Amino acid sequence: MTSLLTQAFEKAQSLPEYLQDEFAAQFLEDIEDELRWLQTLSQPQPIKLDQLAKKALQNSVNGQTKILGFDQL
Repeated sequence: MTSLLTQAFEKAQSLPEYLQDEFAAQFLEDIEDELRWLQTLSQPQPIKLDQLAKKALQNSVNGQTKILGFDQL
């Protein structure tokens, strides 16, 4: 465990129990979210996304696209 995480847990011990439980629940949720992101990002990207990107690039090269501002989307 890092020193910063140890420091955070030491400070959390001074909180009332209900706040410690809220902190712990949020922390566990954040850890689970981070683990899911790491797993998702470690997997190869779907071929469909590559195909769509190539099609968009080809459309741009062929002049089949037009530039729009954010307010025109």
